[in-house]
Amino acid sequence: FAGDPACDLAAAWSLLPDDTADLFHAAYQPAPEAATLRRARGWAVLRALSGLLIGEAGVHGRPGGKATWGPPAHAALQRLIATAQR
Repeated sequence: FAGDPACDLAAAWSLLPDDTADLFHAAYQPAPEAATLRRARGWAVLRALSGLLIGEAGVHGRPGGKATWGPPAHAALQRLIATAQR
């Protein structure tokens, strides 16, 4: 949703290296509330799962598939899982 900071915050899990999402979220202004971070996590999971499906389609030569999307999506899910267990 346009204007929702959760969309911006979700990018931390998708684009930044391991163990840096918390630093990004801490530096984000205004400081995000817990509910905003939960929405951000949801957006990041949705994007990562979509990336996995698109990557899998690419591996199997299906229309619209892009094999290169799978590994970054998998890495984003790993980061999300790692931060959820803290």
